[in-house]
Amino acid sequence: MKKLFVSVLYLLICIQIYAQDSNRMHRIAKIKVDAKQLDVYKSLLKEQMNTAIKFEPGVLSYTAVADKKDATSITIFEVYASVEAYQSHIQTPHFKKYKDAVKDMVLSLELIDTDVVCLAKKENF
Repeated sequence: MKKLFVSVLYLLICIQIYAQDSNRMHRIAKIKVDAKQLDVYKSLLKEQMNTAIKFEPGVLSYTAVADKKDATSITIFEVYASVEAYQSHIQTPHFKKYKDAVKDMVLSLELIDTDVVCLAKKENF
């Protein structure tokens, strides 16, 4: 009986986590940056990301990476609590400040909305 209870409880927790995750918005931003302005761009990106994480509950995570063969090719993995959280995010003063500051640094931008196929992570990661 105890094993059944634990199994049902685990299933209910997984369903709740899935329901929360299913509302989330996952986006990939592929950015090509002017090489002469790369350091300034990265500084502005870091400032925007940290401000959004600190002040916007709907901005859940950012991971920005650079191609090892071409540091001007930046990819950002973004997770928002919902599409509404993303829409709110792009209206914030700090995001608008970032977009205005980098407009002449960004040579190209591709935004890719995605669906999570599967997710695995360490418990405290």
